[in-house]
Amino acid sequence: MTGYAKTFMLMAALTALFMGIGALIGGAAGAMIALLVAGGMNLYGWWNSDKAVLRMHGAREVTEATAPDLVQMVHGLADKAGMPRPKVYVIDTDQPNAFATGRNPENAAVAATTGLLRSLTPEEVAGVMAHELAHIANRDTLIMTMTASFAGAISMLANFAMFFGSRDRPGGIIGTLALMILAPLAAALVQMAISRSREYEADRVGAEICGRPDWLASALAKISQLAARVENPAAERNPATAHMFIINPLHPETHTADKLFSTHPNTANRIAELRKMAPSGPVAGSMPRSGTRSGAARPGPWS
Repeated sequence: MTGYAKTFMLMAALTALFMGIGALIGGAAGAMIALLVAGGMNLYGWWNSDKAVLRMHGAREVTEATAPDLVQMVHGLADKAGMPRPKVYVIDTDQPNAFATGRNPENAAVAATTGLLRSLTPEEVAGVMAHELAHIANRDTLIMTMTASFAGAISMLANFAMFFGSRDRPGGIIGTLALMILAPLAAALVQMAISRSREYEADRVGAEICGRPDWLASALAKISQLAARVENPAAERNPATAHMFIINPLHPETHTADKLFSTHPNTANRIAELRKMAPSGPVAGSMPRSGTRSGAARPGPWS
């Protein structure tokens, strides 16, 4: 089964769960309303996923006039990958991290934190941006954003079920309490499964885009260590978006192996896979060049 088929099945399960909660709250009419709401969420997510997530994290768009090195780097990588150039955003937070969003490669954006730009070398930043471009090229961003929206909405409806669910419905108060506990858990599991299954592929494609798997491997090691010690307030306020970041922004990674309840694959496992891609000898390659300016694009002190 392909990754896209699995994602479709997971999203279908989320929609069914959404309808189930609606039925618990309002019977058949509640289920139909929940279905309509789910359809509306799909449409809203399709057209506004990038704007919504960027607003949540206070991201500001930068251009070649305001952040020439970063923008030229992203443009150079996108050109190398043969994909449209995304918009570039910067998030003012000390935690080093990054994510991509958008409904398709033609309407996408990448965002890097000021902490990432200050803490990483230009080569490591290029590896991170290549990883985010891989998510866009693989069309992961829409699914990841919509899943976050569904997870948040299902958790909210499950809480409503405690207050509005009828004791006369099948399962009575026990069913209501069980659904209130299990629905957010199920939504979180789907969210995590989608994220974890796609991070390895984005690492692989990102390494191919920048041409240096070791750049991304080094970046992941550094981000993982620093992010564990630095809080990301916007991410804490919007935990449903945590799976979109290259490294979990909410809490330190303490797992020694991949776990079902981890929003991201274990960083050590990701680094090991990247190192398998790197040749044993010197690797040919250079910083990606912009199509508008000669020379290597190197990040500078964005703040």
